[in-house]
Amino acid sequence: MTNSLALRAAQAFVPDDPGLSAEPYGQGLINDTYIVKASDGRRLILQRLNRQAFPQPERVQANLRALLAHVAARPQNPGRRLNLPGTHLAVDGADHFTDDDGGFWRALDFIGGTRCITKLENTAQAGEVGFALGRFHALVHDLPADRLQATREGFHQTPMYYERFRAAAAHAGDTPDGDLRFCLDFANQRDDIVDALESARRAGKLPLRVIHGDPKLDNLLFDERGERVVALIDLDTAQPGLVHYDLGDCLRSACNPAGESPEDPRAARFDLDLCRAILQGYLHETRGFLTGEELQLLPVAARLIPFELGLRFLTDHLNGDRYFKVAYRGHNLLRAATQFRLTESIEGQLDRLTVMVGELARA
Repeated sequence: MTNSLALRAAQAFVPDDPGLSAEPYGQGLINDTYIVKASDGRRLILQRLNRQAFPQPERVQANLRALLAHVAARPQNPGRRLNLPGTHLAVDGADHFTDDDGGFWRALDFIGGTRCITKLENTAQAGEVGFALGRFHALVHDLPADRLQATREGFHQTPMYYERFRAAAAHAGDTPDGDLRFCLDFANQRDDIVDALESARRAGKLPLRVIHGDPKLDNLLFDERGERVVALIDLDTAQPGLVHYDLGDCLRSACNPAGESPEDPRAARFDLDLCRAILQGYLHETRGFLTGEELQLLPVAARLIPFELGLRFLTDHLNGDRYFKVAYRGHNLLRAATQFRLTESIEGQLDRLTVMVGELARA
């Protein structure tokens, strides 16, 4: 996409500014994101939502309005707040702008004085990650889940992703050795775990709650010293779901020091010390409302969500990289192998993780 198209969208939110600029921003895999700079010093985040991922983007904005209104009415300690980016109105009074090609754009607060951390440096930072996700869940735990709409139907429904993988793999033909062979074998050998969370939800053991949907490390903004999380961003996937989706995604993102695209997927590993710190911070904020059954299934989520993401990367690779942005052919395969190696590491420590969750829940 050209910057000129983004600039025209930016003018819908900041009109009559000859010095206005819009430049690509961040490393998101789904939406197109820009930073908008106005002549008066204002900065905004401008996004064009991916209609393949969000076929009804109006729902994203409706959910955001409901969530922000609810959180605004909840008191937070001024000295220990979790900030969420607000949305801005276009000149026509709408909270979005649709371009001539049907592109759906929205403008959000730019939260200054912050930085992203791509890899946790210590357990203190990990505790901050747990605090942020826990605080978010605490702020919205009494917001009825049916007040929000599904922005991505079937999101985190692992059985659905598994069926899509099987359909793609059926047309893969002969496969060479290496990462692809490893990934196909790994996925085929774990069909017995894909329904673990959804079966518990269907049985009424797990309540639907409002979730963030994508609380990976990149979506947490630390202060400039990297000591405290001050904001949680990227609320596109805020919708009804299980807290396990969020916590599993957070752990798989933050507890793998190798990151999501290491040169060698075998470098992926699950760091239990970081995990403990995240869980401590998380449970400090949420122990007042999480049920015993929710707590019992947290280790299941820690294993299942990276496996699910690996399935999604692998399926996209088999389908020709149609969904996730890639830097080169094979990028999605590398991502898939990394998530599966991380799952493998979690499986080797699952007993210890289960004991850890039990101890922290009782503390």
